[in-house]
Amino acid sequence: MMPRIPVRALLVWAATRALLLLCVLKVITVPGPDVTTDVSVIYRNWYGVLRTGTFPLDDVTWQYPPAAAGAILSPDLLPFLSYATGFFVLALVADAITFGLLVYAGGRPGSSWRGAWVWVAGVPLLGPTAYARYDVMVTAVAVAALLAGARHPRIMGVLTGLGALLKVWPVLLLLGTRRGRLTRVSWGSAALTAGALVVAFAAAMPGALDFVTSQRDRGTEVESLGALVFHVARQFGWPGYVGLNYGSMEFLGPYVDVVSLVAQGLTLLAFGWLLMWRLRARAWAPGTLADAAFVAVLLFTTTSRVISPQYMLWLTGLAAVSTLFSASRMTPPACLVLAASLVTFLEFPLGFAHVVGGDELGLALILVRNGLLVTASLTAARRLWRQTVTEPHLGEQPPSPQPTRDETLLAS
Repeated sequence: MMPRIPVRALLVWAATRALLLLCVLKVITVPGPDVTTDVSVIYRNWYGVLRTGTFPLDDVTWQYPPAAAGAILSPDLLPFLSYATGFFVLALVADAITFGLLVYAGGRPGSSWRGAWVWVAGVPLLGPTAYARYDVMVTAVAVAALLAGARHPRIMGVLTGLGALLKVWPVLLLLGTRRGRLTRVSWGSAALTAGALVVAFAAAMPGALDFVTSQRDRGTEVESLGALVFHVARQFGWPGYVGLNYGSMEFLGPYVDVVSLVAQGLTLLAFGWLLMWRLRARAWAPGTLADAAFVAVLLFTTTSRVISPQYMLWLTGLAAVSTLFSASRMTPPACLVLAASLVTFLEFPLGFAHVVGGDELGLALILVRNGLLVTASLTAARRLWRQTVTEPHLGEQPPSPQPTRDETLLAS
């Protein structure tokens, strides 16, 4: 039996997505930098190179796994449209598929449409950037993988392997699989899928594995957590500057390498905490898989040297899956992610000149956005730990003591 469709959510989705399309098609002009140039110029140029059978080997801005080529070439599915228009339409389709999956899953017993509402509200909060990057397509794959997880681990593994070859981060979805058969099947399927894709791309197209080292020399991007050090420092005469580096605006100058190294150290600490959580977790509820994925991607995003605006789409999709379970405790951090998405739109594209210029408004926007992400990360991690480690441990009953030999003899 098909679940009822939440009509109000469908109407809001349709209205907000029509607005996003009008923005990326430039019927409505959004102040600030033109976010669609990534599609109309950068993606379009990559498209021309990829069609020749090779990756953009001489372009330092190409830093993606090989399956990303599929997303860049996808407008070929709509040859009757221009490249950019076709890409925006396909972004809308990926958005619609994600919404449909969340609605369908929300109609099951033990679930709600809260997750669908998180997606409906979260995507437009990011503004036209949501449709001007291929991350919405990756997020659709990740959402499908999580929703398949508990019942169809093999399908989850295949989708996760595909997602990892689109943009790496979906591999983190596997951290929350229940230990035992589910882990063996899902991890094995993911490894086989990713391995097969890598071999196929490496055999067919030169440069398929360049993404492994492509981000090694990246610095500290102006919107990242570590960038706050330099946003504050240049108020006191720090001699560095902001410049275009590896396709994004980064801080360049003294001590940038130190801050970037610290950020990588924080990412390693986050990974260590996740491994410790996995080893100590005692209880897996229906939503634990999604909760763990949400926490993992939150931690890795927040500690990253780069927090591009489109990263918020990943978090919105994972928050949506996590909160669709009726027993979910992730609603507060999910709300913080939505608030961070709104502030992200305020700083990019609306206030990006202030961020790059380093004035008080730019500093305030980055401080608030990253503060929300840090708070969401710590809140979500604490809730995951309590629900799966602390509370199950406290609820365990100590084993009944075995009677001694003397007590047995007396009883007889």
